Amino acid sequence: MKTQMKKELSPEVVAVEKHGAERSHLIRILHEVQREYNYLPEKALRNIAAMMDISLVDVYGVATFFRSFSLEPKGKHMVTCCMGTACHVRNSGGVLDEAKRHLGIEPGETTGDMLFSLETVNCLGACALGPVVVVDDKYYGEMTPARVRKVLKKVAEEEGRGQDDQD
Repeated sequence: MKTQMKKELSPEVVAVEKHGAERSHLIRILHEVQREYNYLPEKALRNIAAMMDISLVDVYGVATFFRSFSLEPKGKHMVTCCMGTACHVRNSGGVLDEAKRHLGIEPGETTGDMLFSLETVNCLGACALGPVVVVDDKYYGEMTPARVRKVLKKVAEEEGRGQDDQD
């Protein structure tokens, strides 16, 4: 019975119970909640503020200060293209252009089917592998426009959604 009740709890309740309501745990809690929802819904932020006895303004302040948090729904799969100097000189711009073309979105946007979100970063710290693209925490090095297209197609196919119409 206890296990069944645990499954019914919202991700924010589970995260606060797991980490504790101390203010110093807020960032960890927000990360955990975002992992569950793929963004930070307003209702979750309100619940976190109430459970931790922190003002909603303070919770929003943290959620909007760090770029890793999003208040907007994100796609199931996050695609991150490195635009750092080492990647740039190896054609990361061409790789990004192909990702944009293939997905039909710009950096900071999400596909209409909520399958992909695209973002750029200044450096991923894997300069020797450049250009680098990260899809769902998996690093792909020495990317080319053709390789990024192949990776994105594979992810879509694994989800049962071919993207042949975008070739």
